[in-house]
Amino acid sequence: MSVEPAEIERTAQPEDTAGAAVPAVTTLAAAATTYPIAPGTSVNVRSGPGTGYPVVKVLPAGSRVSINCQSPGTWITGPYGTTNIWDNIASGQYISDAYVQTGSDGYIRPRCS
Repeated sequence: MSVEPAEIERTAQPEDTAGAAVPAVTTLAAAATTYPIAPGTSVNVRSGPGTGYPVVKVLPAGSRVSINCQSPGTWITGPYGTTNIWDNIASGQYISDAYVQTGSDGYIRPRCS
């Protein structure tokens, strides 16, 4: 399965109070792709890429996540297979890729540094 880059809608540039054009700002966050977690499943979010790290929160069923980067960690079996890939969804927050429908069994984002 291939992932197509997101299209960014371009709009006319706004004007400031003097009538000069103000550049529009486009951020990666605005074009971020989110992925659903397994249906009917709540997922533990951990402080690092593995089950040895503490749970920092729980994502409720129906959640979608953005993946910043991915790291190898503890092997987990979940609805989407067995993997040691952990998805970084925010600073200090990781979930097993076995619970995220990315459409791939491998890395889809750069490795976390």
